[in-house]
Amino acid sequence: MLGNYIFLNEVDKGIHIIDNSNPSSPKNIAFIDIPGNEDIAVKGNTLYADLYTDLVTLDITDPLHVVVKKYNEGVFPYRVYSNGFYADSTKIIVDWTKRDTTVTQDCASYGILYYTPGIALANDASQAFKSSPSPAIGQGGSMARFALVGNYLYTVGDQDLSVFNITNGNNPLFSNQMQVDWHVETIYPFKNNLFVGSNNGMFIYDINSSPSNPVKVGEFTHSRSCDPVITDDNYAYVTLHSGTTCLGYNNELDVVKLNNLTNAELVKTYNLTSPLGLSKDGNLLFICDGTDGLKIYDVSNILNLQLLKQFPGLETYDVIAWNKIALVVAKDGLYQYDYSNVNNIHLVSKLNIVN
Repeated sequence: MLGNYIFLNEVDKGIHIIDNSNPSSPKNIAFIDIPGNEDIAVKGNTLYADLYTDLVTLDITDPLHVVVKKYNEGVFPYRVYSNGFYADSTKIIVDWTKRDTTVTQDCASYGILYYTPGIALANDASQAFKSSPSPAIGQGGSMARFALVGNYLYTVGDQDLSVFNITNGNNPLFSNQMQVDWHVETIYPFKNNLFVGSNNGMFIYDINSSPSNPVKVGEFTHSRSCDPVITDDNYAYVTLHSGTTCLGYNNELDVVKLNNLTNAELVKTYNLTSPLGLSKDGNLLFICDGTDGLKIYDVSNILNLQLLKQFPGLETYDVIAWNKIALVVAKDGLYQYDYSNVNNIHLVSKLNIVN
């Protein structure tokens, strides 16, 4: 367990290490230079990250002096850089020239693909991530493409699910890979299952009997749209949003009943503006609704969610509700909200992240 550290990745550049021992005054204490990085996961003193087409393993025992332990080369050969362009596994982008450009396109086109930051916590994880007592497994956001369960790291690419054995944390071993669907986006572990979100739906994989060989046990399909997902013991919460390469037009929250994983059932749909990441703590559901900011709902009655609080004026991407603090990744930085008193949910800090 590392204490109160937050790892926030700046897409294609690296990872900011934030000391959050005092949420009202977080400090950006270090930066790990990892070109081509999009996704991260933390277990104990070990951090796993993608580096273009490679997996890099880092010892973060001392966050100010990170040590590289291993490279797994070429394990992500189909890294997507932009709409329709895949990486050549024999080459990497090492530099580029930045310039302001106005792009004109037809409304019916595929749109422009963009990536925004991801977040991970190095501390005790929520129940969703507690598959082994030690070491602590970091909690990832709902937009994550890396997930840790026990001695395995699961990653999703554009079409596939990959499995790495991390029994020896500093020496991850590639174990398995399987095709899931087209345009896979996110992965969320809960107890003995993996919930994989794609443009076409949510896919449920059992990892109880054979962690190295996930078995598909169910799915929930929807109209084509981008699809982050989280779960609790009874329901999955799926946000759908339009735009970019998602191609769909739905902007909504789907609540899906999970009493029978082989036949997941839609219970209720709620209209939203442009929802992305989400998180749940008890009866509180936190939703990043794009330019509408952060929305917080009471979900004690699943058929009639009540909006308790909205924080407009920021463009939100992902959220982790943890230890009565909601950490929100927005376009202009990291926001933290105290929700220890549901009648007085308030902003406690904002940390600008330089892009």
